[in-house]
Amino acid sequence: MKRAISSTLASRLYAEYSWEVLTSIAKNVEEITHPLFIEREKKDAKQNVLLILITSNRGLCGAYNSQIIKKVLTLLKTGDKDTNIDIIAIGKKGDMMMRRLGKKIIASFVEIPDNISLVDIIPISKLAIDEYSSGAYDKVLMAYTDFVSILSQKPNIKQIIPISKSGLKDLITNLANITHEQGVETAGKKINYLLEGEKDILIGSLAEKLTRMQIYQMFLESNASEQSNRMIAMKNANEAAGEMVDDLTLMFNKARQAGITREISEISAGMVSLN
Repeated sequence: MKRAISSTLASRLYAEYSWEVLTSIAKNVEEITHPLFIEREKKDAKQNVLLILITSNRGLCGAYNSQIIKKVLTLLKTGDKDTNIDIIAIGKKGDMMMRRLGKKIIASFVEIPDNISLVDIIPISKLAIDEYSSGAYDKVLMAYTDFVSILSQKPNIKQIIPISKSGLKDLITNLANITHEQGVETAGKKINYLLEGEKDILIGSLAEKLTRMQIYQMFLESNASEQSNRMIAMKNANEAAGEMVDDLTLMFNKARQAGITREISEISAGMVSLN
């Protein structure tokens, strides 16, 4: 759990600073024409949505799986009737639940290691980007669990593709505010980058790497949440087992005392009858 939390917090810092590269080109967001930034208009046909669901392979982790699955079920029930949602299942628990519901699973990844690295999620991010770029899906969502603290985790569903232009601006603004709160002055600090070659190609490459980093961060958040839930669940189970042992010991002592008292009474009654 400590290793998972440490990796999550360390990557958060990297993710925040990576956004600083975009601050100097934020004013040109409207001019970006790369497909990953363009939201497709809903037509008469059904809108196809790809949902990446992150769960665990094992149980005994408290409400970790049930919370995120409940969040996804709410999305499936309240979703538009003209929306078709396919699944990329991460973990056996989510895979089994989605198959039980009869949802279409285009890919399932159940061999993700606990100590996950950026290399491990490249096939997942590449699949999501390729499926969207090919036009098979109009939107890619990510269902994961945000790590708040050891005792608090929040299930969340976030759109990762297309990259929202308004969301990009808000994130850049929030980053500036966070950095300012941490004591680093950013007001008036601008870095002018010289873009050589095709701007769309450069922005597209950056968008793909940024999307991959977002997915990686969500995996780390989910992993830290899972390990925290597992530790709390095991701690609660250990305490409950200790209380059960104490209760059973008390019951055993009472039953033993009652047996001794009964034997003494029988012996006393036998001695009285002999007299």
